[in-house]
Amino acid sequence: QVRLVESGGGLVQAGGSLRLSCAASGLTVSSSVMGWFRQAPGKERELLAAVYGSGASTYYTDSVKGRFTISRDNAKNTLYLQMSSLKPEDTAVYYCAADQDTNFVYTSPRQYDYWGQGTQVTVSS
Repeated sequence: QVRLVESGGGLVQAGGSLRLSCAASGLTVSSSVMGWFRQAPGKERELLAAVYGSGASTYYTDSVKGRFTISRDNAKNTLYLQMSSLKPEDTAVYYCAADQDTNFVYTSPRQYDYWGQGTQVTVSS
């Protein structure tokens, strides 16, 4: 049984930082495309960043490049998202997701097999 459990969300002032974690069980993060998505009220769920492959290659959407860093700890089977220079428009529910047995990063959430429960990030101005 696959489980993805996020933690680390919360309330932060604009310009601040947060680190999200996603502990995985039932799958191996280094063998999957692991992604962080977010969904703001009234908006579609969007892929922010992904890490994949044995060399931990990364993908970022333009809006978070230079501010967010995705990483994984293979020994802990855990995914991370370090967020800095946060803006009020980063406010959303953040989800980790896994697309197993592939090295191709799909941006559509429909391609992902497993999801965490989500964690709220609120950035105040």
